[in-house]
Amino acid sequence: MLKKAVVVGALGVIGRYIVERLVAEGDWQVIGLSRRPEKNGPRYHHISVDLLDLDDVAAKLEGLRDVTHVFYAAFQAGTGNAAGYASVIEPNRDMLVNSVTAVARASRKLQRVVLVTGTKYYGTHLGPLKTPMRETDPRHMPPDFYFDQIDWLTAFQRGKGWSWTELRPQTLCGFAPGTAMSIMPAIAVYAAISKELGLPLRFPGKPGAYGTIYQVTESSHFASAALWAATEKRAANQAYNITNGDYFRWRNVWPRIAQVFDMKVGELQTISLTQQMADKAELWAAMTKKYRLKKFGFDQLVAWPFADYVFGSDWDVMSDVTKSRQHGFHEVIDSEAMFERLLTRFRKERIVP
Repeated sequence: MLKKAVVVGALGVIGRYIVERLVAEGDWQVIGLSRRPEKNGPRYHHISVDLLDLDDVAAKLEGLRDVTHVFYAAFQAGTGNAAGYASVIEPNRDMLVNSVTAVARASRKLQRVVLVTGTKYYGTHLGPLKTPMRETDPRHMPPDFYFDQIDWLTAFQRGKGWSWTELRPQTLCGFAPGTAMSIMPAIAVYAAISKELGLPLRFPGKPGAYGTIYQVTESSHFASAALWAATEKRAANQAYNITNGDYFRWRNVWPRIAQVFDMKVGELQTISLTQQMADKAELWAAMTKKYRLKKFGFDQLVAWPFADYVFGSDWDVMSDVTKSRQHGFHEVIDSEAMFERLLTRFRKERIVP
């Protein structure tokens, strides 16, 4: 039976991969929503819509009949460091409310809404916390817009014929031009600029972050998890941690990353990438021309505050993924091999030299 999905935030570092996965399955029709325009494709239709504008939502989403699934992966970042992101309550709540309400009103065939949140639900952005993080752990002190999102969705779904599933990934690893919320382009661009300046590859974060336990989630792996969550009966009205399924320490991964760029590993040097990269747009433009790279604006490639957050987390970040495995999602990714594979791809595709 043909399934019809709406992917909210379809051009982001999560949504783009969900779209690709669903289209590749062959038995899905996919409608992508985002503010930015995008071309239509086989079994894919894109709608450019401002989800904070109720008139725009009403005009463009009222025809979404026969939708069976919603994948909500939209995100509006705050300004400043990662802890500040959690305070952007209203827009992130309202985009969810406006899109899901519109689809639920238009389609009587809705079966499942998959909501993407993250481990900031546990307070990973605030400092040391209980590990491994489990779905049953108590919340941290608000604010956190993830709380507002899931509380609204839970209340809205109550008594209706469809269900929801919440997925909590950690540090997405993928690439979506124009959406910089991924650690992969941050590593790639930082390495390329360091090499251009004749520098070794130094870990830019805190000394404690270099040796502590960390985890990530490859975007394509997360898309597989989202597909599972949308169609698994046991996932109805449940929350799941989704990561690659392993853990690592940056000090062990860093030499492998340096090898990809034919660089030596330097001594750790704690810097603010947000500050140190503030004047590098002109250098990147010159490197783009020199090495015939794909033309992306420097601010389109990397969110440096996000990189500072990741490399500054000098406390264990460990999610327990037992629940998802018990309920049927068994795929795992070798994170160290993933870094090498994706960064090598970045070079081959001329995103970085």
